[in-house]
Amino acid sequence: MKDAPLTKDQAKAQLNLCLDDGWVIYTRHFKQELAGDGLTTEDVLAVCHSGVILMAPEKDIKTGDWKYRIEGCTADYEDVGLIFALKPERKAVFITAFKRSHG
Repeated sequence: MKDAPLTKDQAKAQLNLCLDDGWVIYTRHFKQELAGDGLTTEDVLAVCHSGVILMAPEKDIKTGDWKYRIEGCTADYEDVGLIFALKPERKAVFITAFKRSHG
């Protein structure tokens, strides 16, 4: 999926397909960020299913993949952002996670 980026709706739909019936890959950095922010994989799923992609995708300089940012709330109402890339054959690669602050 390196040629043209997906629309926000297409990227969210593809992400949900990966979560429901595909492959999900958590990078080492992603796992470290989750642990550092006290987040769990359940939090990731909550954000992915209920969150919104608001920003246009960015091209990753190293891989050439389009990176998407989804933002949403965990079950504990914490605002979280996740950066992910989509690969062929229903694979989603989670790159980083962060809690969003207001103010």
